[in-house]
Amino acid sequence: MEAMTSESPRVLGEATLAELRTRMLGSVICPGDSGYENARRIWNGAIDMHPALVLGCSGVADVISGVQFACSEGLPVAIRGGAHSVAGFSTCDGGVVLDLSAMAAVRVDPRNRRALAQGGTTWRRFDHETQAHGLATTGGLVSSTGIGGFTLGGGIGHLVRKYGLTCDNLLSAEMVTAEGELVRASEDQNADLFWALRGGGGNFGVVTELELALHPVGPAVLGGAVFYPGQHAAQVLAGWRDAVAGAPDELTTLVDLTTAPAAPFLPQDLHGKKVVILSVCWAGPLEEGEEVVRPLRALSTPLVDLLGPVPYVALQQLVDPLYAAGAANYFTSAFLDELPDPAVETFADAHRRSAGLPATCELHVHQLGGAMARTAPGATAFSQRQPPYLINCIARTPTAEGFEANRAWARGTRDSMARFGAGQMYVNFTGEGDEDKVRASYPAETYARLAAVKAHYDPVNRFRFNQNIRPAQDG
Repeated sequence: MEAMTSESPRVLGEATLAELRTRMLGSVICPGDSGYENARRIWNGAIDMHPALVLGCSGVADVISGVQFACSEGLPVAIRGGAHSVAGFSTCDGGVVLDLSAMAAVRVDPRNRRALAQGGTTWRRFDHETQAHGLATTGGLVSSTGIGGFTLGGGIGHLVRKYGLTCDNLLSAEMVTAEGELVRASEDQNADLFWALRGGGGNFGVVTELELALHPVGPAVLGGAVFYPGQHAAQVLAGWRDAVAGAPDELTTLVDLTTAPAAPFLPQDLHGKKVVILSVCWAGPLEEGEEVVRPLRALSTPLVDLLGPVPYVALQQLVDPLYAAGAANYFTSAFLDELPDPAVETFADAHRRSAGLPATCELHVHQLGGAMARTAPGATAFSQRQPPYLINCIARTPTAEGFEANRAWARGTRDSMARFGAGQMYVNFTGEGDEDKVRASYPAETYARLAAVKAHYDPVNRFRFNQNIRPAQDG
């Protein structure tokens, strides 16, 4: 059937669509088609958009055809890998969605410790293939997340202190430009683009393949979670801050101030109660880790201690049931230069004021540093390497009911904590596309360089559904 576009008054007629279908091996889904409602939905249920077309790309040739079609019709392009973009950038109104989910192959070279992964790969698939060889790289905390957008925005996960950001482990990338040209970027080829891809987000084109460095990990690590009473949030957070100061790089931790889910591994009387969850990953010899994590098990009286040897893939999938698709989600973030007692009290007070089930309001504090901080400034577009903490304020509701109030709570908490940092956000943990915040999150020289790379590869800003960096000529 014909497809209307909201960004253009033109109609994509049957003849135009028929020609596109002859060029695509994958699917071409229009409004009114039987699969359209499912195809237009993304992970974040708060986003409700209606693209003119959803193109299920079977390979690079389909991506090229899709980009060339969008270019010829003057349509913007949204890129979808795992569809986890909290801000909804993996879809759009009236444009073309390039769905890469069928492009999910992973090829591991265990001898050289590297993997080639297609742009639609999720962390669940990536970890499955690499762990067959006892290898891994820093990956997402929810395994249904796509590796593409996660890597391009930086990549903070359980191995970040030991092996750096995911983008630090990017060795090369294959990308389709706004004109439908296939290019490869590495240290030796299109070096400016390679620099920009490591932290500049999805601004520059459609990344169809990533080559990532791998490291010996697992198959078992010391990991899991310790649950503490919510009323002890300030005590636990301050104790954690002091306990991890100077910790070995093998240790990466996360504090989560939240409400206990109705999970089978928790006693029923904890369900719906305010709790503090300390998540731990020790990526070193298990026996050494036991001694390092001992103080973390005594920050208060634990309600439940689930910390111990665990398969790395199980740790990577631990929170998956809590982040199923369809709920309304909002994330907002800030890097912190310090976590003094007033910051601890501010966070604990926000936790006390947060909504309980069925909403899920979470306040995360990520421990950074280690290998992430040792990459030379300016070596990649990712610029926030020195702050020791990252906060992520999360509002999640099963439906739209209560979502706006909880989103306001998350934003207010972020604003109240911003004074402990320089106002920089993490693009992967940001629920809206605020260009001022994007600009503020890069040093001026870095932003100018990113804008110049953008002008070279996407001068008309066709790829604008991202934490957008405008081409240099647009200011």
